[in-house]
Amino acid sequence: MLKGIIMKILQVIPVFSLRFGGPVAVVRSISKELAKKHDVTVYTTCALDQRRDFRSEPFEVKTDGYRVVYFPRILKFSRFNVSPAMASALRETLHEYDVIHLHSWRHFQDIAVHHYARKYGIPYVLQTHGSLPRVMAWRRLKLIYDTLFGIRLLRDASKVIALNKTEAQQYRGMGVPEEKIKIIPNGIDLSEYDDLPPKGTFKKKFGIDKDERIVLYLGRIHQSKGLDLLAKAFSIVTKELDKVRLVVIGPDDGYVAKFLKLLSDLEITNKVLMTGFVEKRDKIAALVDSDVFVTPSFYGFPVTFLEACLAGCPIVTTSNELDWIHNNVGYITKNSPIALAKAIYNILQNETVREKIRNNCKVTIKNFDISTIASLLEDTYKSVMKSHA
Repeated sequence: MLKGIIMKILQVIPVFSLRFGGPVAVVRSISKELAKKHDVTVYTTCALDQRRDFRSEPFEVKTDGYRVVYFPRILKFSRFNVSPAMASALRETLHEYDVIHLHSWRHFQDIAVHHYARKYGIPYVLQTHGSLPRVMAWRRLKLIYDTLFGIRLLRDASKVIALNKTEAQQYRGMGVPEEKIKIIPNGIDLSEYDDLPPKGTFKKKFGIDKDERIVLYLGRIHQSKGLDLLAKAFSIVTKELDKVRLVVIGPDDGYVAKFLKLLSDLEITNKVLMTGFVEKRDKIAALVDSDVFVTPSFYGFPVTFLEACLAGCPIVTTSNELDWIHNNVGYITKNSPIALAKAIYNILQNETVREKIRNNCKVTIKNFDISTIASLLEDTYKSVMKSHA
């Protein structure tokens, strides 16, 4: 009955600037793909980064076939952005949509969506993007929020999207029934990477010797990412290899000062390049020029792993959430500096390993094409609409 219909889809995400990392890139990609067949709108805030905003009043843009509506935030408490203007818009417009896709669950707008979705009888799909565990900072506040709002958001969702088997188990641990859990990994638009930057582009721009090997970290500079482990592992690698550079790309998320202190203590500051946030072209150029991509720890499914795979760059991590990585496109190691250093060293020193991984990357990345992922989401939306008809 729902085959071939044009759905009105509302994507809701607290921020939409790429300075905030992976979930933003995910929503941009799926919105672009879904907009080829459906009417897609994104509601978000005016946040440019943690401190600055694009504007102080609502505005909207049309991009890649979908509409983005930005709302001002009046309060910025860590990542909790309060936007009464968005709440008002949800009250006035939510009934116009067929399905809502929430891309967070511990934010102001999530509470508003939950309230008005129930009021108007609109189904919503919830995707937490690896944020279910109560870890790192604000654990007590997270527990309070979950008790007051979060558990109800999970309970009343028509479906929840898990990025992998680990996250699916986390949903079960929060009381979500099996029939509501759908595993859909992140995807990537392969067509956007048809024209990769020439090898050597990044090294030339940032003054890195062409013979130097690059160990790359790409993401937010946050304590949860295991950058301390990476620094210690890289320090071990430098004792065995001379021409090697650690390149750290990404915006500060509260950890840069401590990380710089650690580099100084390890006496490897002169071996590390920190660029801060860079635009997409420079990011891809870095992956093309790098010999190994390392993200020691993560939650969910970082899109950067797919970008590394697309560029043929071997991956090393300590997290076993993505089982397609190990002995295929890279290694999953024990959570120790020595183990991480051994994996990095093995890739840097072994051209046969690097060539095998490059070939595996070409095959593996096809499994995550955004058209396939968008089709899975489309089917999920239709199933929840059918159940609410």
